[in-house]
Amino acid sequence: MSEIIKNRYEFVILFEVENGNPNGDPDAGNMPRIDAETGYGIVTDVCLKRKIRNYIETVKGDSKGYKIYIKEGVPLNTSDKSAYEYLGITAEEAQKSKGEKDGKIRDFMCSNFFDIRTFGAVMVTFVKAKLNCGQVRGPVQIGFARSVDPIVQQEITITRVAITTEEDSKKKDTEMGRKHIVPYALYRAEGYISANLARNVTGFSEDDLQLLWEAIINMFEHDHSAARGKMNVRELVVFKHQSEFGNTQAYKLFDTVTIDRNDESKPARRYSDYKISVDTEKIPKEVQCIRMI
Repeated sequence: MSEIIKNRYEFVILFEVENGNPNGDPDAGNMPRIDAETGYGIVTDVCLKRKIRNYIETVKGDSKGYKIYIKEGVPLNTSDKSAYEYLGITAEEAQKSKGEKDGKIRDFMCSNFFDIRTFGAVMVTFVKAKLNCGQVRGPVQIGFARSVDPIVQQEITITRVAITTEEDSKKKDTEMGRKHIVPYALYRAEGYISANLARNVTGFSEDDLQLLWEAIINMFEHDHSAARGKMNVRELVVFKHQSEFGNTQAYKLFDTVTIDRNDESKPARRYSDYKISVDTEKIPKEVQCIRMI
């Protein structure tokens, strides 16, 4: 592992969706998530973190230090048990130690699981005995993404020739279905990285940081599906502070990234319909602005 990060960061992600559903809402028949009051589209932080986790798992597999804690098909207590087995203790012994072993268990989880070291986790599960690997607040936090313009939720009727049952095949030649899409939308998400939490809690390193940028840029490249349509990360604007605790307020840096429409008379249907600007004159000299795409 490289050295732990020493600088605070903020970042802005711009990504697009074309003829796809970027984040279905199970409370609304899996239609694209939307702010009911304004009509702006929403993509949750959980959805974005899932894409990042999937990318890390794709490129790193189960290599040492880069396992994924929250992953499909693996119960959380299976990963929790690995810490106890490595340290040679039982859950009962850990409880009787009255917190003496908590730090070692937590450190094992942080050093072995990339997503714990990055996003943090609540690692308490219950089986026959209580497995408590601690609660970790991660240095990297990402907010909900919101579309730049209000979105249009379209429900497309589709047909298929593959009939489900033999009885139905005698009655009909096709079956009907539905797909929910957004014709086009540009989404904006904002994130934060705390060097202080990295140093004091998880050990998030410079190598981890570079891998995080790589994962954000490519988080849709290995996640294509018919449901999500065409999705791409178009911009990653990073603000690097000189100090661990930062040199200005985050919102002032976010406000320097502006998105304008080139033609308001017609709906946006491609990225070139927007103009992205960063007002570098409003950025303090102690903060470096890096446009990574």
